[in-house]
Amino acid sequence: MEVWVQKYGGTSVANAERIKCVANRIVETAKTGKKLVVVVSAPAGMTDSLIGKAKEIAHKPNGRELDMILATGEQLSISLLALAIQELGENAISFTAPQIGILTEPIHTKARIKSIPTEKLRTELEKGKIVIIAGFQGVTEDNEITTLGRGGSDITATALGCALHAAEVEIYTDVDGVYTADPRVVPEAKKISRISYEEMLEMAGSGAKVLHSRCVELSAKFHLPIHLRSSFDYSTGTYIQEGETIMEKAIVRGIAHSKAEAKITVTGLPQSPSIFADLFAEIAAENINIDIVVQDFGEKTTMTISFLVSREDYESAYDITAAFIRRYEGARVTAEKDMAKASVIGIGMRSHPGVAARVFRTLADQSIPIEMVSCSEIKITCVVKEAEIEKAVRSLHEAFCENGE
Repeated sequence: MEVWVQKYGGTSVANAERIKCVANRIVETAKTGKKLVVVVSAPAGMTDSLIGKAKEIAHKPNGRELDMILATGEQLSISLLALAIQELGENAISFTAPQIGILTEPIHTKARIKSIPTEKLRTELEKGKIVIIAGFQGVTEDNEITTLGRGGSDITATALGCALHAAEVEIYTDVDGVYTADPRVVPEAKKISRISYEEMLEMAGSGAKVLHSRCVELSAKFHLPIHLRSSFDYSTGTYIQEGETIMEKAIVRGIAHSKAEAKITVTGLPQSPSIFADLFAEIAAENINIDIVVQDFGEKTTMTISFLVSREDYESAYDITAAFIRRYEGARVTAEKDMAKASVIGIGMRSHPGVAARVFRTLADQSIPIEMVSCSEIKITCVVKEAEIEKAVRSLHEAFCENGE
């Protein structure tokens, strides 16, 4: 039995009219004979509204109770969508993640999926039903509700696609694919018709918000094609698939950026590898991802470490670091919250030397100071002040993506 997975984001189910449009689209697909599992987000704005309500009561809401609150948004969406499909004469049934057993780690607000049983889903599909699943949520072995964090519904859809060995996962959102840069910043940006898993993973991890990096990791591991599309029209979007099937020869696939970054700097630490490891282990224990690290041994006995975290995690990372350095006399911690990063990404960079030099020259010509740098085979990331990021992105896009390279 070949299964197709579709995912609809919050803007697609923001109100009754849009839910009815989505229902029509699903029914049209089902009538072609495809077995459909549909994953749905909470209505646009509801998750933020629920977080706001929790913070009206508690400054830092307990993770367990926050997950209990947040999981209600998707439950509303799936029920309304199932009703809309039934009104069109098709058989549909909705399930929350705990009802079908999407098992996660016992980590609130940032859980990772461990396993998904498929027997119940396949039984309903064999009955001819369209199965509607709540995204963004899961359940632990102790029957505790969890949520998956940013991009959680995309992750649910991709994980279901992998578990069901789906033919394809279609992710419907308010944009019609992946672009060579954010069109809101670079109006000249072009839609990318096909992109490799490897390039998309770097794009997602560097700030491109169309798809979470965990989705790309999963789809690459299970060789699952993903089609990113707009829920508001029927145009072809962007296919994410195996790299060897991508025949375009662009050196640079695109420019990704993120404004929501913060840099934490620690000075006066003793020069010891174990200190470096211990600090980052404590930060990692709180599920905080460290992006770029710069280490400076300018003094004979002490060192300076600077590292980048998301602005969302800044306060927690800063507090952990401040507590950690109290063990070392003379150590100090400072932070800059106005950081951003721009990344130049492309598989073609592997066989074309000199890309880094062009990146640095392009930014220098615009008098944009580079605060930190990270390089890999297919990505060069420059950290700059947030006030400079849009100029940086536009200049890099002009240099690499507007001349047929």
